[in-house]
Amino acid sequence: MATTEVFDEHVSQYEQWYEDHPEVYQSEILALQEQFLELPHNIRGIEIGLGTGRFSEPLGIKEGIEPSVAMAKKAFERGVEVMKGKAEHLPYAAMQFDFVLFVTICYLKNLKKALSEAYRVLKSDGAIIIGFLDRDQSVAKAYMTKRDRSNFYKTATFHSVDQVEQLLKNVGFRNLVYNQTLFGDLEDIEEVQMPKNGYGTGSFVTVKAVKP
Repeated sequence: MATTEVFDEHVSQYEQWYEDHPEVYQSEILALQEQFLELPHNIRGIEIGLGTGRFSEPLGIKEGIEPSVAMAKKAFERGVEVMKGKAEHLPYAAMQFDFVLFVTICYLKNLKKALSEAYRVLKSDGAIIIGFLDRDQSVAKAYMTKRDRSNFYKTATFHSVDQVEQLLKNVGFRNLVYNQTLFGDLEDIEEVQMPKNGYGTGSFVTVKAVKP
């Protein structure tokens, strides 16, 4: 089954995960918010692969791309303007945005192409922000061991920090800044965690990089 079809058919299950893991969800939001702190106000940005708007809404992002019609409908209900499209072929002209956000790179078929497209639509000095599960840490490892029993992770590709960093640099991004959260196994996280600088101990890593 194609990834888009999986998300179309399991929106309720996707939404329920966030209801069942509020501390994990809020920890991820805090890590992403920290990366937005130094960006100027009143700027235009998008989330690519925004799902049901679970990240766009709390981060104040008003528009983005989502290939799943069912997911996009839920995001629209959250106040996000959604265009149907894929990360590897963004339906935007060059140099349109001040920032681009990704939180679902494990589902992309061609991450390098997606990052190149993000680079293309960003203005000079624009920022890309990526939140992802580090494949070398406990949460991604746990998902990989049970991926055959998961609707969502059967086709997922988890990336290491080194892989993401190398791709960003190859595309042309510079000035990478990291933070991390989700310390410990997923089922043991019972409190919202504050992000820490760097990477290497937290399962959820965010990186911000700049288009020169």
